[in-house]
Amino acid sequence: MRRELVVFLGPSLPLRDAEQILPATYLPPARRGDIPLAVRQGARVICLIDGVFFQDCSVGHREILAAIENKVRMIGSSSMGALRAAELDTLGMEGVGEVYHLYKNGDVESDDEVALIFDPESGTALSVPLVNIRYILKLAAEQGIITGEQKEHLFRTAQLLYFPERTWDRIRELASEKIPVRTLEKFMQYAENGPDLKREDAIRALNYTRVIAEELGIL
Repeated sequence: MRRELVVFLGPSLPLRDAEQILPATYLPPARRGDIPLAVRQGARVICLIDGVFFQDCSVGHREILAAIENKVRMIGSSSMGALRAAELDTLGMEGVGEVYHLYKNGDVESDDEVALIFDPESGTALSVPLVNIRYILKLAAEQGIITGEQKEHLFRTAQLLYFPERTWDRIRELASEKIPVRTLEKFMQYAENGPDLKREDAIRALNYTRVIAEELGIL
């Protein structure tokens, strides 16, 4: 077990895919207290991708700052990691990826943009994070699959849902009255097989973490 190199990972990226990119100690989505424990156990680099939000106490800012004070490289991306990195990058946390930049630039503000529910045993996502919905709508509008007006309606529909209820099936159901059936089905086919921004960012973060680990002689 590479206790010097720790990654907190959940539904953003399957573990088997992550292990192909970076050999590390992989732990479930971080809760309050997990980062200090990793530091005590010898972590020198911590990549925070996934963390709990509303179902438990989330990772605290002071925990991250304490790790940085202990000379631990703290990298954040994709989900909870992106949110914390945007809040703490001026104090030493390193942010990676598009979600981090969305928070950093103020384009996204709410925590629930990256929140979702997932199967605790398999790690499989059971809802779609709003930040992914936002990204897919943008691409679909650029490709002419939906109009700008339809994009805004679909986004508002998703935004008004409580995060565990954000699924493509539910969005289809609620949007069907205002968007023509053929257009909606074409969009849904694209969305359900479309890009996953949080996944892409998790991959970026693991590649970046690998570079850092190699520079420190951990790998």
